[in-house]
Amino acid sequence: MAKKKKKDQGPPRGPRTVATNRKARHEYFIEDTYEAGISLLGTEIKSVRAGQVNLRDGFVLIRDGEAWLMNVHIAQYEHGNRNNHEETRKRKLLLHKREIERLHGQVTQRNWTIVPLKMYINDRGLAKVQIGLVRGKRQYDKRATIAKRQSEREVRRAMKDAMRR
Repeated sequence: MAKKKKKDQGPPRGPRTVATNRKARHEYFIEDTYEAGISLLGTEIKSVRAGQVNLRDGFVLIRDGEAWLMNVHIAQYEHGNRNNHEETRKRKLLLHKREIERLHGQVTQRNWTIVPLKMYINDRGLAKVQIGLVRGKRQYDKRATIAKRQSEREVRRAMKDAMRR
């Protein structure tokens, strides 16, 4: 008997990053991260898959035991019709009740913030948001981070030059 041929399923599907919040890594110390699902409309998921997302000014608000993603810009779907979505509407995050309670406790007691760090499409084709529990950096913290990054870059450059010789 002949063996069955495997169908070519195209390129390997894995998590594909759609948008990252680089500003958050500069402005905040990231204390903890969570993965959350996001409730989107049909035209929104099409725009997300096209990579038309901006997380820069986004934040998470917890109201009545629910987590809401606020101020995240998802561009209107270009092939949509007059029923297209509003670009910066609030979107519900899908988290377990325990996670929401834990986040709410940290935010209220320690005066921290929750911001979106990354949005991606997982291997099942679902949109996910990585949110971070963060605390703000002061100006001198930001300068120290930049100086540290620059010195590490110079060390790597020097090591690379030494290996060439």
